[in-house]
Amino acid sequence: MTTLHPAVHAVTQRIVERSKPTRERYLDLIERERERGVDRSRMGCGNLAHGFAASGEDKAVIRDGGAMNIGIVTAYNDMLSAHQPYYRYPEQMKLWAREVGATAQVAGGVPAMCDGVTQGLPGMDLSLFSRDTIALSTAVGLSHGMFEGVAMLGICDKIVPGLLIGALRFGHLPALLIPAGPMPSGLANKEKQRVRQLYAEGKCGREELLEAESASYHGAGTCTFYGTANSNQMMMEMMGLHVPQSAFVNPGTKLRQALTRAAVHRLAEIGLGGSDYRPLGHVVDEKAIVNAAIGLLATGGSTNHAIHLPAIARAAGIVMDWEDLDRLSSTVPLLARVYPNGSGDVNHFQAAGGLAYITKTLLEHGLLHGDILTIAKGGFADYTADPRLIDDQLVWEPTPDQPLDEAMVRPASNPFQPDGGMRLVKGNLGRAVFKTSAVDPARWTIEAPARVFADQNEVLAAFKAGELERDVVVVVRFQGPRATGMPELHKLTTPLGVLQDRGFRVALVTDGRMSGASGKVPAAIHVSPEALGGGPLAKVQDGDMIRLSAEEGSLEALVDFDEWEARQIADAPPPPLGTGRELFAFMRIGADEAEKGGSAMLAAMDTIV
Repeated sequence: MTTLHPAVHAVTQRIVERSKPTRERYLDLIERERERGVDRSRMGCGNLAHGFAASGEDKAVIRDGGAMNIGIVTAYNDMLSAHQPYYRYPEQMKLWAREVGATAQVAGGVPAMCDGVTQGLPGMDLSLFSRDTIALSTAVGLSHGMFEGVAMLGICDKIVPGLLIGALRFGHLPALLIPAGPMPSGLANKEKQRVRQLYAEGKCGREELLEAESASYHGAGTCTFYGTANSNQMMMEMMGLHVPQSAFVNPGTKLRQALTRAAVHRLAEIGLGGSDYRPLGHVVDEKAIVNAAIGLLATGGSTNHAIHLPAIARAAGIVMDWEDLDRLSSTVPLLARVYPNGSGDVNHFQAAGGLAYITKTLLEHGLLHGDILTIAKGGFADYTADPRLIDDQLVWEPTPDQPLDEAMVRPASNPFQPDGGMRLVKGNLGRAVFKTSAVDPARWTIEAPARVFADQNEVLAAFKAGELERDVVVVVRFQGPRATGMPELHKLTTPLGVLQDRGFRVALVTDGRMSGASGKVPAAIHVSPEALGGGPLAKVQDGDMIRLSAEEGSLEALVDFDEWEARQIADAPPPPLGTGRELFAFMRIGADEAEKGGSAMLAAMDTIV
């Protein structure tokens, strides 16, 4: 058996030691819930009757209580392409549950908003807190106590973290996630980006831009670039919460249906009272969290998970920080080039060997915990095999020893780069995340004068007016969780890319988020503490020299110390109103820093658990 890399062991132990008191309290909680919490056997007759009143042919089985009942939590809607395939999943899952003597009910639905629809619009201010809303909705659905296992139907950005955070508070129940897969490849992402830049420069019109976007996002399934949604799917594989290697199988195929059926059957086996009980709260442990972080780094995944992964961990009593990610990034090599870090999309990645090969080569080099508890019968080794349908039977075959396309996937012995591509930068401007995997190393250090903004639309206006035609560090502040809900500033990707292509030294520094598709422009994002409330970004003035360096791990305003200390804090803009944003004011007011997950819900929870 391959020896675990000492750096991976050290980071894991660092997390274990830091988490001892909170993890112990969490495990005590879920054990109490298993022994004395609400379940069907403890319900009064009236309570139970309400729970199965409309269950049709499953009514007698649920009433008897002798078979496992699966609670389905679904993020279905038919506006969001990734979740549209879930429409018929519940009725199919009920049939498959009956095949193994179990039953299934939809426990509840959760919202599923699309950042692609809301980018740059007021609705984006609701995006981060939709994760907490999803967690709360999951808890409401599971609170009825009717279930011995949980099947979560969700894929995209905040949806998977929200589902998992909510389900972890019912961690005595076995649970798994069921993906629906990416849409087939459409217009190449690089061509889409080219048209976007032409539009930003005024060289093509709206009709041409819309045609390009429609050819890229063209059908049911997850968007095919490697953003937050597809990074979610990778992490669930690395944590052992999927049927092995089900992440990137296209919707509407026989293989996709067979994998969903297998998930229902497997959940019945690992259910509370099943033959192979595997509670969610034990599957998601410190090693599983480290595996997710390693997968994120090895594949060049979304920066949004620098927020989501600490939040998921926190729901399971585990405490991780950006220092953990930074130390792992120094050890974990970059093994995948998926757009925006390369030319091919997730379908090309899957065809080249995908996660099965990535998992295999990381294990061979001691860069993953191979001994984690998973939902799979054979343990984590099962995640190195590829699912196939042979004579309509679902089987898993060993993944090839070498990737099929080394432009997409590399072995750990010959990586694209030795660094995992996500670094912690810190200094007198705070702590931030810098994703290096798509940035030319010649641009890993930028030193230039600041231009300060309080809104991404102000940046776009300055760009169109020609005011940014120079070396510049664009500072966009008052975008943190407490100020605006921490929107993604995706609209900045194109104009900053245009400036960089024109030969200028350009960087972005913000307490907001960038998209999971963050690209080639150097960026210090999620700056903590945020500007609202006195964070140091609120001191920056136009013209201040800013130094951002991934090599040095630094984020500094090069201002005389005494002058910096004497500076006044800039006034914050008024809180956002309209598009329902005022309803989320209580979440903004109570939110903690991005490094802890940017959550009011988890911050409040910590005070009582």
